[in-house]
Parts: sequence; structure tokens; C-alpha cells
Amino acid sequence: MNKELLIIAGEASGDLHGASLIRELKSIDPSVKFIGIGGNKMRSQGMELLFHINQMAFLGFAEVLKHIPFIKKVQNLIIREVISRKIDTVVLIDYPGFNLNIAKKLKNLDVKVIYYISPQIWAWGHGRIKKIKKLVDKMMVILPFEEEFFRNAGVNVEYVGHPLLEQIENYNYLSRDDFFRKFSLDIEREILLLLPGSRLQEVKRIFPESIKAACRLAEDLKMQLVVACSSDIDEQMFFQMTDKRNFKVIKEHTYDLYKYASFGIIKSGTSTLEAALFGLPMILVYATNQLTYLIGKSVIKIDKIGLVNIVAGKKIVDELIQDDVNENKIYETSMAILSDPGKLESKRSELRSIHARLGQKGASKRCALLVYEILTRKC
Repeated sequence: MNKELLIIAGEASGDLHGASLIRELKSIDPSVKFIGIGGNKMRSQGMELLFHINQMAFLGFAEVLKHIPFIKKVQNLIIREVISRKIDTVVLIDYPGFNLNIAKKLKNLDVKVIYYISPQIWAWGHGRIKKIKKLVDKMMVILPFEEEFFRNAGVNVEYVGHPLLEQIENYNYLSRDDFFRKFSLDIEREILLLLPGSRLQEVKRIFPESIKAACRLAEDLKMQLVVACSSDIDEQMFFQMTDKRNFKVIKEHTYDLYKYASFGIIKSGTSTLEAALFGLPMILVYATNQLTYLIGKSVIKIDKIGLVNIVAGKKIVDELIQDDVNENKIYETSMAILSDPGKLESKRSELRSIHARLGQKGASKRCALLVYEILTRKC
């Protein structure tokens, strides 16, 4: 029996969740081998990388069009590896544009397709539900309302809970004193956190205006400004994108920052949900290529894009999208919260309620058990 598993994750959050899944699968059966697309975290767990997520960091419709030759190269290599290694099971993690496309090619090879962390088709792509039903053997979802959505559409689905809960609980936090000392922060001043994204393209669109607003806020409120840097980005890039210098860049300590910061200006995505689980008041920012934005706006079926707001079922975090990602709008929206202690505490209270909506910890273990059962079903 072949115990080699193909896993495809195309971005930082997928790399994080994929690494947890690999770790749990190794605890079930150390003989399982892993190959695919991922990042440093998945590689550290022993996965053989065919491509790194840094090579897959193209965002939106316009960017994808420019990278079609490379995408085809990646797909062709994956298919060759699946055939030559006789791989019969694949786990696709989020990253729907690429993963739903490769799923069709894999299905034609009679490969069992498991999808972990579903595409958000309940928000923008109901038309893809038939495609998923046809291509996906098992869908494992991490948000409670997704299970009913997919089950009603006839998809073989199971709710496993959200992996962020275990990752936040298991993280090895520095004490506040140690954290401030390690990065030469002022223990007497509150931290204003700017998290402009984990991919270069999004950082280039979000950071320049955000840093101008954040510097004004930090100066007016006597806060210290910290920019959170993804492990896959060179921290010097931030200083090359602005003439501002009154901020620190901290790499690979995002959870410590969520814990010890007082307010965040945070790029839309999993990061807003992470920050919410720490009760960190924030605003959400997101900007992309104009063509991508216009196409996305035409297909989005819900009135909010922030994952934290979607999970909450209401807009508890202000969303600044596209043209609103400018210095004045970011400054004014943030200041309206920061200058009102009652509003600030109300935000913290609403954000703390998010935890209960995400179920119980142990998602990676439950996911691993399901994957292993499918992987070994023919034995």
C-alpha cells in the first residue's frame, strides 16, 4: 500500500494548518510520507516541497492571467509526480483558484481528493458547488455553518472545528517583560500593530498608505508602532517602501503581538480571526488590483468580506476596502475607536465572543484521523 500523501497549500495560513495536519498524521503513523506545495512550516514537518508558497503568491484574476504558463508548469509537474509515485490520495488546503483546477486533473487519475478548509463559495461562488460535489471525495470544513451548506448541496462533508484554537493554545508565548525586552520595546507605551499581509503583492498595495496613517496615530496617541512581518518576507522591504522610520518590524512573533498589542490595523484574512481570538480591537484593510476588485465585487454575495465579521454574523470590525485604504480614512476610522474608551471596550467584548463560535480545539487531530482512514482504506 502506498502511504505517500500529496498536500497542496498555496499561502501562509495553509502552510500553518498543513504543518499541524502533517504533525498529527506522523503521530498516527510515522511511515506516512508527504510531498507537495507548502511553506517553511510544512517543510519543517518533513514534507518534500515541489514548490514553495512564495512561488505561488499571485493574487486575483489579473495576476493569475500573467502567471498562466507557470501555473501550467506546476500542474504538469504535480501530475507527473502523482503518476510516477503512484500517489492515490491528495489533501487540498484552501487556495481554491489553483486547487479546484488541479482537482479535476487528479480526479481523472482516480485519485481520492480530500479538501481541508473549503473554498468560500457560500460568499462568492455558488455555481462551483456542483463542481465540488463531482471532484471532492471528502470536504472537511472549519466553520460551523459550512457543514449545513455543503450537506444540503449533497457534498460528503464533516465539520472538524477550527485549527486556530489549538495553535493559539499551544503557542509558546514570551512573557510580556521578555517580549518587550527582546525587541527593545518601551514597557510603558502601548503597541499599535500594523499587519499588512503575508504576501508581497498585498503588502505593496496595503502598506504604503497604512504606514502613513499608523505613524500619525502612534505620534498623536503616544503609542509605539510595530509592523508584523511574515517569515517569507524580507523585513528590510518595509523600510524601502516608506521614508518613515518610527516603527519596528518584528518577524515570526505574530501571536505575541496579538496578545500584547492594544490596537491593530490588519489585512483581511485569517489574521483578523486570529486577532479576534485575542480580543484585539482592530480595523480591517484590503486592497487588490482594480480589475480583480471589480470582478470580485460583481460576484460577492455577502455584505462583508472580513472572516471575523462573517463568523460573528455581523460587522463588528470596520472594513476599509480598495479606495478606502488611504491615509486619512485609516487614521479617522482608527481614531474614532481609540479615542473612545467605551467603544474600545465594546469592541473587545464583541471580539471575545468569537471563540465560542469556532467549536472545540483538536481540529488537526480530527482531520488527520479522517485523512488517514481514507489514505489506508484500500489496505
